[in-house]
Amino acid sequence: MEKNAINPWTWSAARSYSQAVEVKNVAGTLYVSGQTAINEHGISSDADMKTQLVESIANLEKVVLTAGYELKNIVRLNIYTTSTADLFQHFELLQQWINKHEIQQASTVLEVKGLFETLTVELEATVVK
Repeated sequence: MEKNAINPWTWSAARSYSQAVEVKNVAGTLYVSGQTAINEHGISSDADMKTQLVESIANLEKVVLTAGYELKNIVRLNIYTTSTADLFQHFELLQQWINKHEIQQASTVLEVKGLFETLTVELEATVVK
């Protein structure tokens, strides 16, 4: 698999995403449903944004690794949140995770009116190998 981040501007690197990601010679593609702070028993978290973000990242990791893919091969990460203001207060957690795993992904952040039950953040990914 060949992966090439496309960044005509340098500022997007400081925000931990790429403007586009080109992938060639793919052996597989994993489309991950939105991962949230729902525990192993199917119970939605009612915790604050920071806690839900940490739990959503952990659930995303579990799905990707269970499928036999590597986190560094996430090429698309969409973030849905009920409050961009709350999310951006804790955005460094997501950026640290992205940098730790050397992920270069295209991303979109969307504020939505609501998510399932008491959830405040959802992470949707596409991963290749």
